[in-house]
Amino acid sequence: MLGLILLMPVFLVIMIVILVDSRGGAFFMQTRVGKGNREFKLLKFRTMRTGSEKTGGLTIGVHDSRITKTGYFLRKFKLDELPQLLNVFIGDMSLVGPRPEIRKYVDLYSGDQLVVLSVKPGITDYASIEFMDENAILGRSPDPEQTYITEIMPAKIAMNMQYIQNYGAKEYFAILFRTLAKIIGR
Repeated sequence: MLGLILLMPVFLVIMIVILVDSRGGAFFMQTRVGKGNREFKLLKFRTMRTGSEKTGGLTIGVHDSRITKTGYFLRKFKLDELPQLLNVFIGDMSLVGPRPEIRKYVDLYSGDQLVVLSVKPGITDYASIEFMDENAILGRSPDPEQTYITEIMPAKIAMNMQYIQNYGAKEYFAILFRTLAKIIGR
């Protein structure tokens, strides 16, 4: 709640810039899968042109033509994720935890991998830090969807399973500080 109140001026500025930069609303909602395999609506600042999700789910490359000028900036510094503080506030998410996936990818999880659905998803995790440039990796792939499914997604899940096994306050705050350091370092 405190974070939402303190960041309200930032939210307003970002919303205005998004609305001036391109047509459509300031927010983007997408159904994701969270704790207990339950679906919820994840909230982000809109970084793509309206309707872009219909042309593909993965953002590919650092210069995906669907991303707006403002969207590039918001994504670079992960500011598009700020509205997820509302998801944290209402209880769908935590600050730290496995990033929630869309149903299409969760349906590909093995039985062992489903353990990541035993905890609340988070805004950040070790996989978010490690794959901060995921779009660039996918942009270099001849088959981005296949690369995501066979290489990136299993690596992310393995990191999330390790986090769950070592869960504690030390891990939680280590991830928060490493995320901030990585963002500031950009």
